[in-house]
Amino acid sequence: MSAPRPHTAHPSQPAPPPRSRGRRPGRSPPLRRGGRRGAAPSFRPPGERGRAETAAAGRAGGTAKMAAPLAGQAVAALRDLTLRSARLRGGFPAVQLTPRRWLNLQEYQSKKLMADHGVTVQRFFVADSANDALEAAQRLKAKEIVLKAQILAGGRGKGVFNSGLKGGVHLTKDPKIVEQLAKQMIGYNLSTKQTPKDGVTVKKVMVAEALNISRETYFAILMDRACNGPVMVGSPEGGVDIEEVAVTSPERIFKEEIDIFEGIKDHQALQMAKNLGFKGPLQQQAADQIKKLYNLFLKIDATQVEVNPFGETPEGQVVCFDAKINFDDNAEFRQKEIFAMDDKSENEPIENEAAKYDLKYIGLDGNIACFVNGAGLAMATCDIISLNGGKPANFLDLGGGVKEAQVYQAFKLLTADPKVEAILVNIFGGIVNCATIANGITKACRELELKVPLVVRLEGTNVHEAQRILNESGLPITSANDLEDAAKKAVASVTEQ
Repeated sequence: MSAPRPHTAHPSQPAPPPRSRGRRPGRSPPLRRGGRRGAAPSFRPPGERGRAETAAAGRAGGTAKMAAPLAGQAVAALRDLTLRSARLRGGFPAVQLTPRRWLNLQEYQSKKLMADHGVTVQRFFVADSANDALEAAQRLKAKEIVLKAQILAGGRGKGVFNSGLKGGVHLTKDPKIVEQLAKQMIGYNLSTKQTPKDGVTVKKVMVAEALNISRETYFAILMDRACNGPVMVGSPEGGVDIEEVAVTSPERIFKEEIDIFEGIKDHQALQMAKNLGFKGPLQQQAADQIKKLYNLFLKIDATQVEVNPFGETPEGQVVCFDAKINFDDNAEFRQKEIFAMDDKSENEPIENEAAKYDLKYIGLDGNIACFVNGAGLAMATCDIISLNGGKPANFLDLGGGVKEAQVYQAFKLLTADPKVEAILVNIFGGIVNCATIANGITKACRELELKVPLVVRLEGTNVHEAQRILNESGLPITSANDLEDAAKKAVASVTEQ
C-alpha cells in the first residue's frame, strides 16, 4: 500500500497562525478531470454547421475567449466550460446539463500522478476496508491524520452517510478512530449536494497525513488559445475561488506565457514564485515545484493543472494541497495508462452503455430525445426545443465517422428511457453521410418497433439519397425542412399525445 503524499480539506481564508489541513469540509474533491467542479461536459467548439444553427451553436457552446483585463483572461480560460453551461441555463432554464466528466479520476489517483512527477503532496495510503485503514494510519506515524471518502462528487465534508455518520472528511490523532470512522464510511452511501438523492457508495478511503498550513497561494498552468500555448496564472490569494480574486483584487493575478518549444525558463518560475509571495529559501523551492508541475502538464497531455492552494507549511515546505487536472481527450492514444484509470462506477449505467459505442450521452429531465452529431449542434438543438416550449430528454452526440450499428444502438438507448415521448434527429452531414444515418434509422424503427413520434431533419452530404430512403421506407417518420421546423414538429407531437 505504497503511496505519494496528499492532502486534507482546507480553510477558506488564510490566517497568520498555522492550521491543520482539513478544516474546510465544504470543499469539493480535487484533481478530477472534466473540468471544473460542477461543470458541464468538455464540449468542443462546433465545426461548420450551416445557416442559422451555426450561430446558435456558437452562442450555446462556443469557447469563451480570453480578453483584457488580465483577471478576465485568467477567469475566462479557467472557467470556460462553466460559463458555457451558465449561459445555457440562464437563457433557457428548461435545459439543465448534468455535470459529467469524460475522464474521472479519484483524488488518490491524481495525487499519485503528481507525486510520480516529483510534485510535493502529502503522504497517504488508500484503504478499502476498516482494517486496512487502521494499518494505513499506523504506518503514517503522523501527528494528525485526515480520513477522506473517495467519491467524485464535491461537498464531501458536509455530506451525510446512510450509516448515520456526518461528513466524508474527518481529522483525528488516533489511528483507532480512523478504523471506527472507516467502518461507517466504506460500503455506505455518501450524499452531498452533487450526488444523486440516494448518494454514492464509498468503496475506498484515503488515509493521509494532515499538515498545518501557514500561507495559501493559487497557481495554474493551462492551454490558452489566444497565446497558442501554455500560460501560467498565479495569485498570492489562495484557498478561495479565483473568480472572487479577479473581481475584488484583479491586480493580484499574474500571468506568464510559456514558449511550448523552449519550455519554462528558470527566471520565469522564480518570478512567478516571487509574485506568489514566497520568500527566502521557499522562493526557490516554489520555483522548483512550478517547473515540476509544468513537466507534469506536458507529460500527461493536460489542458489544465490548477493548484489551489499552492501552500507553505510552518516547517518551511511548499506543498500542493488541492488541485485538479484536465486532460486532452485527443491524447488518449498515448496516455492509455491514465485513461485506463477512468472511474466509471459513479456514472449512470446508460452513459457507460453509450460509451461502448462511442456515443456521448447525458440524461436530462425532459421528454423529447435529441439525436445529433456534434456537441455544438446538440446544444443548439436543446435550446431550440426549449424555445418552442418543449424539454429535451437527453444530450446524445453521435460524433463523426458514424456507422449504421451506432445509429441502431443510439435508438436503442433512447427508446429505453421511459420519459421519452418523441425523438428528434438533427444531423448536419459534413463528415457524416446522411444516407448512413437514414439506413440506421429505418433499421432501428423496424427492429425496435418504435412507438413514439420520430422527427428527422437531415442536411448535407448525400441528403437526397437519405430522404429517398426515409420516404420509401413506409415508416411513420416526420421530415423537417430545418432545425426550427423540426423542433416545432417534435414539440407538437408530444402535445398531441
